[in-house]
Amino acid sequence: MAAPSACSRLLPDEWQEGVPGAELPAGQSLADWMIFGDAQTGQLDKSNDRYRAAVGIVARCEERDRQAVKASRSRLFGVF
Repeated sequence: MAAPSACSRLLPDEWQEGVPGAELPAGQSLADWMIFGDAQTGQLDKSNDRYRAAVGIVARCEERDRQAVKASRSRLFGVF
């Protein structure tokens, strides 16, 4: 019989800390705020990529577990 696994353990531990926002600009010029906005967008992209990766990792893990259970049942009973 397949042993249950914790799919969430496949995710990097540091992802629990989240993605920090960009540093606020020290200056008050428009260029400073534009640089900040670009950096903040990059951090948001990184966060969204992590979410999509996490969902994919967990979905593949769950499918792997389903297949393992299915395979063990067919060997066990020989009918399914």
